[in-house]
Amino acid sequence: MSENEAVVNITVNGQPVEAKPGEWVIAAAERAGVYIPHFCYHPRMNSVGMCRMCIVDIDAGRGPALQPSCMVEVSEGMVVDTTSEQTRKAQDGVLEFLLLNHPLDCPVCDKGGECPLQDQTMAYGPGESRFVEEKRHFEKPIPVNDLVYLDRERCILCDRCTRFADEVAGDPLITFQDRGDQTQVNTFPDLPFSSYFSGNTVQICPVGALTAVPYRFKARPWDLTEVESTYPNPMGDRVVVQASRDQVLRYQGVDSDAVNWGWLTDKDRFAFEATASELRLHTPLVRGTPLGRLDPGGSELVETSWGQALSLAADAIKAAVADKGPQSVAVLGGARLANEDQYAWARLAKGVIGTDHVDAQLDDGLPAEGVLGLPRATINRACTPGGTVILMAPDPKEEQGTLYLRLRHAIVNDGVQLIELTPRATGLSHLAAFRLHHRPGEAAAVAAALMGGDIEAGPDGDIGGASVSAVAAAAAAIADRAEQPLTVVLGRPSLAEPADFTMDAVAELVRFANLLSAGGRPGIAFLPVLHRGNVLGALDMGLAPGLLPGRITLADGGPALAEAWGSVPSNPGADARGILQAAANGQIDVLILLGADPLGDFPHRELADEALSRVGTIVASDLFLNPSTVRAHIVFPAAGFAERRGTHTNLEGRITGQRQIVTPPGTARADWAIATELARQLGVDFGFGVPEDVWDEITRVAPSHRNLSMEAIDASDDGVVAADSSIAFTPPEHATPVPHVDAYSLRLVAARRMYDRGTLVQHASSLSGLAPTAVLAVNPYDFDRVGVEPGADVQVISNAGEMDMPVVADPGVPRGTAAFGYNYPDLDVRDLVDPDAMVTDLRIQTR
Repeated sequence: MSENEAVVNITVNGQPVEAKPGEWVIAAAERAGVYIPHFCYHPRMNSVGMCRMCIVDIDAGRGPALQPSCMVEVSEGMVVDTTSEQTRKAQDGVLEFLLLNHPLDCPVCDKGGECPLQDQTMAYGPGESRFVEEKRHFEKPIPVNDLVYLDRERCILCDRCTRFADEVAGDPLITFQDRGDQTQVNTFPDLPFSSYFSGNTVQICPVGALTAVPYRFKARPWDLTEVESTYPNPMGDRVVVQASRDQVLRYQGVDSDAVNWGWLTDKDRFAFEATASELRLHTPLVRGTPLGRLDPGGSELVETSWGQALSLAADAIKAAVADKGPQSVAVLGGARLANEDQYAWARLAKGVIGTDHVDAQLDDGLPAEGVLGLPRATINRACTPGGTVILMAPDPKEEQGTLYLRLRHAIVNDGVQLIELTPRATGLSHLAAFRLHHRPGEAAAVAAALMGGDIEAGPDGDIGGASVSAVAAAAAAIADRAEQPLTVVLGRPSLAEPADFTMDAVAELVRFANLLSAGGRPGIAFLPVLHRGNVLGALDMGLAPGLLPGRITLADGGPALAEAWGSVPSNPGADARGILQAAANGQIDVLILLGADPLGDFPHRELADEALSRVGTIVASDLFLNPSTVRAHIVFPAAGFAERRGTHTNLEGRITGQRQIVTPPGTARADWAIATELARQLGVDFGFGVPEDVWDEITRVAPSHRNLSMEAIDASDDGVVAADSSIAFTPPEHATPVPHVDAYSLRLVAARRMYDRGTLVQHASSLSGLAPTAVLAVNPYDFDRVGVEPGADVQVISNAGEMDMPVVADPGVPRGTAAFGYNYPDLDVRDLVDPDAMVTDLRIQTR
């Protein structure tokens, strides 16, 4: 402990221990290296003292007595004895009672070999049972949802799963039922455990009562090898990757205090199935003849050698540069890659080819310079007790699951004040102190009023769709907590409108932040929640127009980096929309796709289709064939997560390591190696032989990453946070004009859901069926106005197109707004989004 931190002096097994005020005895003992056996206790949940296994001798001044160490706070002078005869006898008795009805089916139980009940029975138990009567029996197993099976006979009623569902996830869908020896954990009738976080209950279950369907009967713990790594999602969740026979079989959450606290979403936990999919790419493909020669007009992708594929790609790039210059080559994607992969591709594009037409986002994020130029918050800062969080992003429960869990805990347990500044309700709305749900395109007006501007009602009697009284109350609440941290969780709340509106709102928040800073107060920091796995790493590594590795611009860092790279572009290139527009105009001869699928993911599908049809050569590096790579001319099979080493940057700028545990399928290669070899074909030797070589160069040339050695990253349990950016956010000169409200239409809000038709979800057999069917959600008030009934099949019309779908009532959707999910498997919202309008207006009519 630090010198200034208060301590409570206790004695554990005769040794002095410094505990923290308010700490449970079991936690203080564990920090001192004394393990007290337990089942129900979990450091991330409230203590309930259910199992009584942690009973020890505790003397708080009135003489020793057996007490549950998970329910007793430390006090000055307390004496704890975990080895006394009374303690041993109590633990012996508890285990005997727990085993009365517990089936001894360890040889066929998935928990066998890593079961706390097994271990503690051997260490503390009686060694034999005096119970000879028939044990209780239940039907087994029963599905509590599509991913988790329940074996009620094995349950020891520790209350871990029910507490997690209620306290942590906020989905109290699994609970105790019945009484006496028939007490059991189960779901409510006809209501499955429909939580995005159900897999966590399997991990924390101390017996084999809850088992994961994708892992059942796949391996034993002693068959598994494991490495600690970082899952490639924006949160950078820390995980243990376990494999057997060169196949990944399981992800387990690691309790990283700075990031995910050991929790994972089911989507991330069970996505490992996709890595073993039979549809993985194994060998390079070219569009051409059976001999693997490139024929741009060929109808099939055929297998070829790496040498042939790389040579053909290099020849296409050379021809494009010679004919139209470096700007005729463009790169899209790269957010799924490790930092080393991203750096190698950025150096290839900007330092070798000479193009700045590079963008890791597919027009579904925020401007790179805006994100990097804002003061960056950490997750822990956002969760500071007593602080305020402004949510100006998509629903974190749908897109950033473990961030949702962290924010929920902070709001419920630590007094964090949440203000929602979103176009519709989120999974945190019921916990928000203020819900300022604005009309699409009008976030800036609400932000300006919230930050001290004029709070005056507009023509419709509100401020951008939000209640005047609610905005005024929220502004007063922010002022009351001006001495506490103010954090903005920032993202793209709707894909049916451009990022301009969000950045206008950011400008209002930054103006207020400057006033706070001038007064010596904490000011505002931003936590960017952009879509795609390692998108913040991609921006750091220069996979964005106008940027170079190290969070510097072409103008500021170009001359310095040119000495290491040889050259860099002098003028900023185009973003994803600009690249595809240039391709559609015939100005892009070679388009490189790095795990990107413009046809399936770019908001303007018609533009993506036209662009890909006009590009001379499409080069793709990917794990699978998708709608875009199917149209590529050269396809490189890439190594995925757990198949290559590297580092990852999460949304707060925290850099952690990724480890390899299995070999890539076939001849697939890591992207840094593909980029390095392609550069060699173009006459430049990067000198990279292993990923560590790439990282060493990053630490030399990237200002924000200097002195961040791989040893320092590996030595820290939670990684390291990169230095702040030298880029300053420049507010827009003029606010984007607020669109006119059409009294006869509904404005469209489109955001992603947890499960959709994304590549990993659709290639993971346990997840592919979880994507919901498409519906249009409308506020109940609007049904009479538009003349339809809830649940009816309606025709939805916009300037871009029309489609038929059911319409449902949702009070979380503001009046005058219609919400529709992005990337549904059955209907595509892009058919409705008007790419030429600032907002998309919908009209609904019965069919």
